[in-house]
Amino acid sequence: MKRFAIAASVLLATASPLPLFAQEAAPAATAEMLDTGTGARMAPIPGWSREMRDGMIVFTAPEGDATAAIVGVDKAEDGAAAVAAGWAKLDPDFSREVLIAQDPPARDGWDQITVVNYKSSPEEKLAVQGIGLRKGDTWTVVLINGALATVAKRGAQLNQAFGSLRPTDFERESFAGREAKELTSERIAELTDFLTRAMDGLEIPGVGLALVQDDRIVWEGGLGTTDHAGGQPVDENTSFMVASNTKGMATLLLSTLVDEGKLAWDQKVTEVYPEFRLGSAETTDSVLVEHLICACTGLPRKDMQWVMNTSSDTPASDTFVQLAATEPTSGFGEVFQYNNLMASAAGYIGGHLIYPDMEIGAAFDRAMDERIFEPLAMTRTTFDYTAAMDDNWARPHARGFSGNVETAPMDWNYMVRPYRPAGGVWSTSHDMALYALNELREGTLADGTDLVSAENLLKRRERYVPIGEDSWYGMGLMESANLGKSIYFHGGSLIGYKSNFWFIPEDGVAAVLLTNSDTGQALLGLFQRKLLEVLYDGDEEAEENLAAAVKLGAEAREKGREGIIEKGDPEVLAALAPRYVNPELGPLTISREGDTYYGTVTSGRTAIGTKANDDGTTSIIMMTPGFFGFPLVIGEAEGKRTLKLIDAQHEYVFVEETS
Repeated sequence: MKRFAIAASVLLATASPLPLFAQEAAPAATAEMLDTGTGARMAPIPGWSREMRDGMIVFTAPEGDATAAIVGVDKAEDGAAAVAAGWAKLDPDFSREVLIAQDPPARDGWDQITVVNYKSSPEEKLAVQGIGLRKGDTWTVVLINGALATVAKRGAQLNQAFGSLRPTDFERESFAGREAKELTSERIAELTDFLTRAMDGLEIPGVGLALVQDDRIVWEGGLGTTDHAGGQPVDENTSFMVASNTKGMATLLLSTLVDEGKLAWDQKVTEVYPEFRLGSAETTDSVLVEHLICACTGLPRKDMQWVMNTSSDTPASDTFVQLAATEPTSGFGEVFQYNNLMASAAGYIGGHLIYPDMEIGAAFDRAMDERIFEPLAMTRTTFDYTAAMDDNWARPHARGFSGNVETAPMDWNYMVRPYRPAGGVWSTSHDMALYALNELREGTLADGTDLVSAENLLKRRERYVPIGEDSWYGMGLMESANLGKSIYFHGGSLIGYKSNFWFIPEDGVAAVLLTNSDTGQALLGLFQRKLLEVLYDGDEEAEENLAAAVKLGAEAREKGREGIIEKGDPEVLAALAPRYVNPELGPLTISREGDTYYGTVTSGRTAIGTKANDDGTTSIIMMTPGFFGFPLVIGEAEGKRTLKLIDAQHEYVFVEETS
């Protein structure tokens, strides 16, 4: 699913070469802009308090447990030294050890950018990062330090503010007023040649690609193969899991129901589906249909239960069981918080209204086939895994401990099936191009009839909540207007599959990119930049971005492996309980085959290693490609052995089962 994170603490600990706030963003014309006193300007962090402290700007989150500071540093040997000097000014007692410091390409008027990530143990639940931005001899240093839960919850607010941070005299590139260039064979070759180089550098076995312009598909096909070991060539009909791209398709289904008067966007959900519940009656009563998939309700991401505890017997109705135990952690419309369960509920409610006597999963599948896929001629788009994997399908891939791209276990991806309106669809580059064409045609089919009214199709693009500067989340669609063009898009992420589609209504252009590797995540942004360069004669940045992604990614992977014992510390593993259980995540069993230990949960099995943490604790580490690096902290409580899973806003304790 969209940026599918096994645990945010893992992501923050794996030395991302980009800042937490990395966005291609420009200041909104109406935003208040602050003079940082360092030769730079920025928008304030929405909702955070602000104070001047000895010439530094210090923002504090509403929770009071996270800060973000702007510190000026005059001259420094390098970026790491500048960041260290910034910490010395802000907090003379700061002594956290650097995990990795890296220099991504300098952009937005800066002469140099350095990103410094710091070591932390899972139990600390901290997000700590320093970013040095140099213009001439002066450094503007950003220092983020605080509770992981707060930084994760308020990440979009950080994006809004720090995405706008740039030198005062810098004027950002804009494509406003430019007409898109024709996608001639030469320009298409420029794109496919770039993709071929990127696939080689990022070790992506296969890519499905489609390009749309002037109300038609101007190119579609594939690059590479369905399997790293060979497989068959990818073509326009190769099936990939497109994950969270399902969300926009599900809201398209809702749009048809609004057209028919079977529901209204501003109608309470309980009026159309009385069984709907959230954690309290007050919260339940506040939710309207449009809130189900706007990522604006304040409900946190809550994926661990279905990631860990999904079986072939898990019913679609489990979506509503889990939501009934979920409460918002922020106010409606306050921040962007991505919640897959709400999106799942949206699709199932839509299917139920059409076929109220059917099981809700089957009703949704049938409704999507009849109302969306068949009218759009998306003949290979399906929720049926067996049909999708019958012949021409791309196998999932990811990196494991070795760092090489390997085949990832497909069985883990069945975890999304009971929640499939949020991300369970299979599709092809050809079918996704037809879906994009429908967006450009505003719901009118090729024969001139309407799939859906333009009014209700466009409702999905409404700007519900900011995700960055000049960027917003709608209903299963995102918009970025930071380069002078409104670009709509959405991504999808499951184990071994990363995808995206984009469309630019002003110029009648769309693109689809499907990949069969977790390393494809880096390719999505690289391709978007290259596409814009080709369409609008943009500044040439994509090639440098690609080289940096390959180099910095390799450095980060090497650093991320430090301290991990691939087969695990034998004494530590031998001391584990044979079986643990958590009320929400289900059982976790430990077994041994030869010299390899395995951890098995309801959703799948993974080899495990170990890592000694800086705070004296030890974690077992998942080693399976697609889950590599995911830790569970070994502990004890009330005389029983435990394993603790920590994600961005939750903590789950597996307790030894003794009976």
